[in-house]
Amino acid sequence: RLHGCSSKRLNKNLINLQRPAGSPLRGIFMQKNHPEPNFTFIAPLFPVCYNQNQERTLRRGVRRNCKTEEKTMEASTVYYTDFRCPVGTSLTEKLRRLCLAAGIKNIDMDGKFVAIKMHFGEMGNLAFLRPNYAKVVADLCKEQGGLPFLTDCNTLYPGSRKNALEHLTCAQTNGFWPMTTGCQILIGDGLRGTDEVEVPVPNGEYCKTAKIGRAIMDADIFISLTHFKGHESTGFGGTLKNIGMGCGSRAGKMVQHAAGHPEVQEGLCRGCHRCAKECGSDAISYNEKNKAVIDYDKCKGCGRCIGACSFDAIYSPNDCANELLDRKMAEYAAAVCHDRPCFHVSLVQDISPNCDCHCENDAPILPDIGIFASFDPVALDQACVDACLNAAPLPNSQLGTNLAKPGWNCYHDNFKDSNPNIEWKATLEQAEKVGMGTRQYVLKKV
Repeated sequence: RLHGCSSKRLNKNLINLQRPAGSPLRGIFMQKNHPEPNFTFIAPLFPVCYNQNQERTLRRGVRRNCKTEEKTMEASTVYYTDFRCPVGTSLTEKLRRLCLAAGIKNIDMDGKFVAIKMHFGEMGNLAFLRPNYAKVVADLCKEQGGLPFLTDCNTLYPGSRKNALEHLTCAQTNGFWPMTTGCQILIGDGLRGTDEVEVPVPNGEYCKTAKIGRAIMDADIFISLTHFKGHESTGFGGTLKNIGMGCGSRAGKMVQHAAGHPEVQEGLCRGCHRCAKECGSDAISYNEKNKAVIDYDKCKGCGRCIGACSFDAIYSPNDCANELLDRKMAEYAAAVCHDRPCFHVSLVQDISPNCDCHCENDAPILPDIGIFASFDPVALDQACVDACLNAAPLPNSQLGTNLAKPGWNCYHDNFKDSNPNIEWKATLEQAEKVGMGTRQYVLKKV
């Protein structure tokens, strides 16, 4: 209703997720009574505007596209389950069944280190995934002889996760302990965010190498466990962002986020000289007021001084254009996953408009949708995106408020209508371009 239109069913044999007009159609149609259980059509590659006159054409196009794309595009399979739980079931059991159906036990984990990458939530934010979900994945890994650990890397920005000690304290405060998760927690890039490995980016266009937390790259197997939500810079925070930005060391995050160098807020500087000791480029000196000054001719933009400052006096001021950020992030994700077994799970719930890195979580912009899993992170993100674009906006949310404004220029895009300055398609385009996966997928419900 907020979009001024209503959803339709394609026909009596197709079930269409609730979708406002103008949103894309892709891989979200399941046919009843098909010989193959849970058979799913692949929908058109590009977003199309949907109206009553197009219904018959689109219905035929979905069928044709399914047959041709399955052969030529080698569509990936994405598995999905909703959040409905009849008496006697639970969401953790549904997550377990989903992972098994998606093929997690096809990975040889016996005696191997398994990094489970997730976000532990910022202090004050309550939208992060519960540790119960992490335990399901960790237990599955242990059943297969794996040695799992939960991991994330330190943040570039000042906050409660900018070094390993604060990061662990934050995780524990939010409920992540070995007893609740079934495994240990390791901060991927070490105490100060400087324990990194520089790895090649396959087919990299914007980044030839990526600076990734050492513990993450030391793992034999990589699993991402993602809270899918909106994002104020990238449009959505999904699997590719969880991997690309989340696994980057502080220097890696600086490469993705900023075209420039860190700056000093003189009023917050205490003159402790800790940043100068941490700087590997001898770029920091002090003025007559004993305030830090950065020599930009020497500064390499590694971001180590940001983590060194205990008073949040040093920060990164210059974000790249959002599209450039998206593309770099996709290439970093490709570097993390390249040449080792990977598996990906995304929970589309508590869809807040902004990142879980915020110390608050605004009201969800969309209803809870379900849990998705796949070996292909690109197809997984695309499936989650399509499901969100087909969902009805919630009132009393950032998205609902924007759409209700008189004269609002509606984009028919739930992410862009929530945060108009974002560009989200570039992430998926670049990830597909560098060969990380495909945006074409078959969706199978579990």
